[in-house]
Amino acid sequence: MMRILFICLLTYCSLHASAQQTQLTLEDIYKNKTYATKRFGPARWMKDNRSYSTLEQNMDAGGYDMIKYDAWSGKRSVLVSAQKLIPKGKKQPLKIVDYEWSPDNTKLLIFTNTRKVWRYHTRGDYWVLDMKSEKLTPLGQNVERATMMFAKFSPDASRVAYVSKNNIYVENLSDSKFTQLTFDGGKSIINGTFDWVYEEELSCRDGFRWSPDGSQIAYWQSDTKGMGTFYLINNTDSIYSKPVPFPYPKVGTSNSAVKVGVVSATGGRTRWFDVPGDPRNNYLARMDFIPNSDEVMIQQLNREQNTNTVWVGNTTTLSLQNIFVDKDEAFLDIHDNIMWLENEQFFTWTSEKDGWLHLYKVSRDGKSFDTITKGAIDVVGINCIDPKGGYVYFTASPENFTQRYLYRSKIDGSAEPERVSPIDQPGQHAYQISADASYAIHTFQNSSTPNKISVIDLQKHRSIRVLEDNRELKNKFDALNLNPKEFIKIDIGEVVFDAMMIKPVNFDPTQKYPILFFTYGEPANSTVQDAWQREDLWHQYMSQQGYIVVSIDNRGTRTPRGRNWRKSIYKQIGILATHDQAAAAKVLFDTYDFIDTSKVGMWGWSGGGQMTMNCLFRYPEIYHSGLALSFVSDQRLYDNIYQERYMGLLADNESNYIAGSPISYAKNLQGNLMIIHGTGDDNVHYQSFEWLVNELIKHNKPFEMMSYPMRTHSLNEGENTSLHLRETMARYWKRVFE
Repeated sequence: MMRILFICLLTYCSLHASAQQTQLTLEDIYKNKTYATKRFGPARWMKDNRSYSTLEQNMDAGGYDMIKYDAWSGKRSVLVSAQKLIPKGKKQPLKIVDYEWSPDNTKLLIFTNTRKVWRYHTRGDYWVLDMKSEKLTPLGQNVERATMMFAKFSPDASRVAYVSKNNIYVENLSDSKFTQLTFDGGKSIINGTFDWVYEEELSCRDGFRWSPDGSQIAYWQSDTKGMGTFYLINNTDSIYSKPVPFPYPKVGTSNSAVKVGVVSATGGRTRWFDVPGDPRNNYLARMDFIPNSDEVMIQQLNREQNTNTVWVGNTTTLSLQNIFVDKDEAFLDIHDNIMWLENEQFFTWTSEKDGWLHLYKVSRDGKSFDTITKGAIDVVGINCIDPKGGYVYFTASPENFTQRYLYRSKIDGSAEPERVSPIDQPGQHAYQISADASYAIHTFQNSSTPNKISVIDLQKHRSIRVLEDNRELKNKFDALNLNPKEFIKIDIGEVVFDAMMIKPVNFDPTQKYPILFFTYGEPANSTVQDAWQREDLWHQYMSQQGYIVVSIDNRGTRTPRGRNWRKSIYKQIGILATHDQAAAAKVLFDTYDFIDTSKVGMWGWSGGGQMTMNCLFRYPEIYHSGLALSFVSDQRLYDNIYQERYMGLLADNESNYIAGSPISYAKNLQGNLMIIHGTGDDNVHYQSFEWLVNELIKHNKPFEMMSYPMRTHSLNEGENTSLHLRETMARYWKRVFE
């Protein structure tokens, strides 16, 4: 009897534990990190293209060892033990945030003790480990700690250059002697790095380049005088508020004056290129040395960002030659896919000039322009260019826009693109490829499979060794017994959209369920992807509460559907996309009887917050409740590079700036609205939130609001912020859907 009772107790406990495991909780997602994805690396392919380095924890030393693995055999060797990374007089090894090998793999540059500059940790301390002598040396003993940025070896690895407090320095590794190359850097002059808007919208951070022979350094200089200063107000760090100023160019206002100069690596006067055009109304978006030369290639975008003028500048004579101009009737994106070929007589270039995003082979004089990738296919990204093997490896997905696969094309353009990724692994594939394309670190994922990372023989696409399979996470996820994402098509007549749907647990098609739309809708991103995405667990949690979750990629979103798809949104941000979302919702309601059309909500972050309010205010007959986070309420308040790229200049298109802004329709609010913003948002300022609040008050509209003190655009700083935010969101939806 006692034995039967004991067995029953065990069975009960087991079933009870199993039942507990099937509940997805916000605490587990946002506090306990129960469903965190394990990563691998950072890894670097070594010079031999047969081995790679990575970091592995050393429990005894309390740091990380630098490990070398042979790609084929898996042979493991310790390149640098954590004990060798303990500075003199210290007990703990350096915390490696990032690292770089010298070109000959004889020295290791370590980035540590980092600080955030806007969104990224780009400021900190650097150390160099000499692999032969095992000497560990701190760099920048002449500058303030944790102020160094973008340190990099000279071509012969005898020196390192870096930026500190907007000035550029070169330091000899043999004796730690340094040379200060610029002296005018300060509050308004920025040397070797960039202002906020160049970093955010043009992905410009590292602002200097060594010449191939190591004799010169070319760099950007930004003069922020004349640019408007925006002030964030810090009320949390002391009893008196502190204004936090930074230059930020709003739509239609003045930019920094940016120029490119060249200075000897041993010091001296900077000589400047005289690039034609107003430096405050053109963007010097890219600059790099041409290999084995004393010339730089400079890409100059006009203010409208529909013309990219490509210059070759001689660093000795400072002469400039315009080799070609790329144009688009809408806007151009900058691509970092340039590689020089055939003794620098040709280079690769990415353009949409034939309606698809293709890679081209261009002659040095710009006169010949031959297609490498061919057909109705968009090049999502270049993974590797292997001149010796004769192939370009790139990411694309011409048949399913929610997925990503590796393709290759012959550099001479003589063949159609060939798929490399296996057919039996539907989803998204990413590759870190050795320079000779023999091996790759391959990451596979889809909406129900977290990252599976392997070393593969790329030529046969055969797995050699699994580095991280996230099996534990996969098992936890499967134990929840959730309904998977379903990928569907929505045809509104004008166009067919990709969409995803998650149905509630224990879904019954004869019942009616509230629907929650998740949206972004702008050209910077896509929400409908067959991938293990950040918001998936939140949406699965919402589906557990009994809601259907749907997301729709409207026209203009960043998907590989050709130029016309992406450029259709030009000059009508917030207008065309809002129409598309509403039209798709109507088709969805007509298609699925289980949707409760009296309980329709939408939510989004940033551009998705703007889209949410545009839909809620303009289509109240469809959408009844909205939740908008970190949103732009008036497009004229946002930065000029992003907004003018997609909307044109304010003077030419102000009526659509107004028509696409949710603040213009706030008076139409009929349903429920909650707005959330961080007061320390340097991207979309709290000002945008306050302007909308004033407009809603003006029209006597009831709404809910939540402010997070000194949190940025991501709303994740500070203890417990992420969990508090999600619980606030969940409570809101529970109220409005009941």
